[in-house]
Amino acid sequence: MKAFDFLNVPDNNGITMVMDKGLPPSYIDDYLKVCGEYITFVKFGWGTSAVQDKEIVKEKIKIYKKHNIKAYAGGTLFELCHSKGLYDEYLKECKELGFGCIEISDGSMELSKEDRKNAIRKAKQNGFIVLSEVGKKSIEEDSKLTTEDRINIINEDLRAGSDFVIMEGRESGKSIGLFDEKGNLKDKEFKKMLEYIDTNKIIFEAPNKNQQVEFILSIGSNVNLGNIAYEEVISLKTLRTGLRGDTFGKI
Repeated sequence: MKAFDFLNVPDNNGITMVMDKGLPPSYIDDYLKVCGEYITFVKFGWGTSAVQDKEIVKEKIKIYKKHNIKAYAGGTLFELCHSKGLYDEYLKECKELGFGCIEISDGSMELSKEDRKNAIRKAKQNGFIVLSEVGKKSIEEDSKLTTEDRINIINEDLRAGSDFVIMEGRESGKSIGLFDEKGNLKDKEFKKMLEYIDTNKIIFEAPNKNQQVEFILSIGSNVNLGNIAYEEVISLKTLRTGLRGDTFGKI
């Protein structure tokens, strides 16, 4: 039973994806007792899982599974393995470690449409939940993608079998994807995108509070949000339920 249960706080989570950048198992186990029920996916950021002991990675994944959280390795690790012709080995290792999801991205490399489609399909054939990502890590390269480009990639990925498509926002949430140099949502581009995509299938990376508020007020409490800091999971829950000033009386 929750404290103040007489308030009947709504259970409107939406998907919440957080990043694990090398947290120790004991910390994870303790912290998830507080917020684990509000987390859907956890990403072992970038290539961090490749510089941790295999048994520790397995232990952490088991802890996440205990809390019904799906874990996956960051897209950069996929990109490295794919570029070296080691995608099959990558899928095998992910399965042995216990990862239930695969992220397909080309944020730091060029991946042809056909290679992207084949990577998504092969991951699905191997029983993984697939999250593909749209956007580049480089501000200069990302700016070359038009809103139409992003819409097309999203819909092509979903047709190829992606379960969800992640909109790149990086950790800073600035000058990338749907965000301007100050981290504000580009209203015109965002509204245009909403006309052509299924937001139930999109995870918007939104590391900053103002971005989380904008997505919640624009799409609803159940909007799917990613790149949420561990320490912000409970705060995000209060935004989703109108228990914080930014959304109080607006949910």
